[in-house]
Amino acid sequence: MIQLDSQPRTHLQMPAYLNGLNAVQRQAVEALDGPLLVLAGAGTGKTRVLTTRIAHILWTRRAFPSQILAVTFTNKAAREMQERVGALIGGAVEGMPWLGTFHSIGAKILRRHAELAGLSSNFTILDTDDQIRLLKQLLSAANIDDKRWPARSLAALIDRWKNQGLTPDKVPEADSFSFANGKGRELYAAYQARLKVLNAADFGDLLLECLVLLQHNPDVLAQYQERFRYILVDEYQDTNVAQYLWLRLLAQGRRNVCCVGDDDQSIYGWRGAEVGNILRFEKDFPGAQIVRLEQNYRSTPNILAAASGMIAANESRLGKTLWTEHQEAGEKIQICGVWDGAEEARVIGEQVEQLQRQGGKLNDMAILVRAGRQTREFEERFLTLGVPYRVIGGPRFYERMEIRDAIAYLRVIAQPADDLAFERILNKPKRGLGEAVVQKLHQTARAQNIPLTQALRLLIESDELPARSRNPLRALDDDFSRWRGLLVTLPHPLVTQTVLDESGYTAMLKADRSPDAPGRLENLKELINALEAFENLGGFLEHVSLVMENQASGSDDRINIMTLHSAKGLEFRSVFLPGWEEGLFPSQRSMDENGAAGLEEERRLAYVGITRARERARIFYAANRRVYNLWQAALPSRFISELPQDTISVQTNQGIYGGGMREENPVFEQNYDTPGWQRMQASKRQPRSVTIDVKAQTSRAAPAPGHEFTEGARVFHVKFGYGQVYGVDGDKLEIEFDKAGRKRVIGAFVQPA
Repeated sequence: MIQLDSQPRTHLQMPAYLNGLNAVQRQAVEALDGPLLVLAGAGTGKTRVLTTRIAHILWTRRAFPSQILAVTFTNKAAREMQERVGALIGGAVEGMPWLGTFHSIGAKILRRHAELAGLSSNFTILDTDDQIRLLKQLLSAANIDDKRWPARSLAALIDRWKNQGLTPDKVPEADSFSFANGKGRELYAAYQARLKVLNAADFGDLLLECLVLLQHNPDVLAQYQERFRYILVDEYQDTNVAQYLWLRLLAQGRRNVCCVGDDDQSIYGWRGAEVGNILRFEKDFPGAQIVRLEQNYRSTPNILAAASGMIAANESRLGKTLWTEHQEAGEKIQICGVWDGAEEARVIGEQVEQLQRQGGKLNDMAILVRAGRQTREFEERFLTLGVPYRVIGGPRFYERMEIRDAIAYLRVIAQPADDLAFERILNKPKRGLGEAVVQKLHQTARAQNIPLTQALRLLIESDELPARSRNPLRALDDDFSRWRGLLVTLPHPLVTQTVLDESGYTAMLKADRSPDAPGRLENLKELINALEAFENLGGFLEHVSLVMENQASGSDDRINIMTLHSAKGLEFRSVFLPGWEEGLFPSQRSMDENGAAGLEEERRLAYVGITRARERARIFYAANRRVYNLWQAALPSRFISELPQDTISVQTNQGIYGGGMREENPVFEQNYDTPGWQRMQASKRQPRSVTIDVKAQTSRAAPAPGHEFTEGARVFHVKFGYGQVYGVDGDKLEIEFDKAGRKRVIGAFVQPA
């Protein structure tokens, strides 16, 4: 344990740990008086600066360990920070109770002063399941339909309000209308009141309640302002409004606050992070020093020049330029154009194998994608090649919840006796089937020694269950019978799309307001694309079984596949960046929702991707993508054109966009006979007209990507009957049926009335 004297040590006694710092890093460590913003570019040693600064405060006896507030975003980062500080000063660091995550420190303060927040010190912290269950009770009490207004959506909305530092009385009127026609604020207030009765807090309360406590109790605030002689914050660019307000309150005392971050790596706006927090640091703390860490210890000059040139297009930034002492410029960033996603995976697979033959380790390579659904083609390609891989930051494609659910539906269609699959989707989405109904199904199946699907039919035909339970079971049985019939005459990808829509699964995800929901919908679209490669449903299901079986590998050397968001903070010798196309990257959804700010965050994400590479970065774009069984032409991302010309090497397939780009690598010296081009031509030759035979209740051909129906047209659907078209969205129609109400259906499944 370190012993601290009351008198600070002089600079004549400086320890050896300062000798390993460059001049700017040392400046950031030794500037102990007043507010300081350390703008730390990628690979510039910001973690070293942060830990050395804590060690320096302790070694110079400016503060006791208990007088330092050091805030991180993960428990792992907090543990590593404490270990590294101990290593720097030559002993274990004990008595640092205020080193941790925002939420852990907030919880500690809240427990100490719980009575001021209307709680007891032993309050419970609710997990997500408990939170959803409580919100469902409140919705039921308010007579709000939880199918139209799901509890999970309300939970996401309340979490967003808490991240913004908004108590129920401060929620704007317009925001309140985001839920249940204006009842959002009222439900938020009821939820908070119920939490007090239960002596409980949710995750967002750990900061919000702590913030309110400090705002309303000046004596408590003064106590912590006096206690914390030094405040240090890691990843300041990722703070949300509540975290920012909390830190600003605590730092107004002694003003010895040091925030370390990189405005060019602020990529979490979708979960509440505000890049404006770091941009206005000087305004919040007049007289603040800004130290820019620009010497990069990771990447080659070409990689740094490319990343710096691209990010310069952002207007909302403080500005810095990365540089390195490396003498060799290094390999230029390769820009590789291919026909489609499958060819992209094939070319990257070939390059990975080539690097392996040259002695490269798979652990030193990474494929960084913009959207999680992009991983599927790479996973399947590496399984074909026998290349071990790992997916970081999430499950493998076929292990994802929504994919397993969709496949469970397909398994029951293909094999009605598959009880495991049937159990999985029996009540997903919710069909109002309670535990007693499920138990009755199992009892009947065991007693008769039959599959659950047969037990279901027996119960439908008997009076063992009340009508309210038999009706959803009958509807489910009818659905599966109809879907099996469609499989005889329709392509299996179209049947899968129909299953997802008619089962209510797609609607369930669309109603989910959580940040993960859009990605889950995109994954289902990618599943439809995956089905295209197989002649029938049975072949696809067999493939999935083999994929799941072969995923175990004894090799520790594996290539890394992850999203760009998951890659932040990591580095690799070789980085492959696929899918750099307009609409995919930058994400059209991000730009639509956030405008210019969304585009700038997408550009920061591209900057993060490039700066993960130490030696080589290779960017790929496809001229065509397959989305929901339809070819879509794609244009190269605008970010490619923003890369300085002298840092890139363009290598593109002949014929893409009419050719015109010179080939510089045999891998790309191809012509119109490439597999991708052949796939596109084969698709174009497929019949596109559809004929509906109402009596047979089946379709005899593939659906057209377009259709003749317009708004106002009267139509007939074999399941829902007669109705009128109210909206047209590609090959889908929104129809108000005379008896079934408003539904979204596939245009191929209706005919003029």
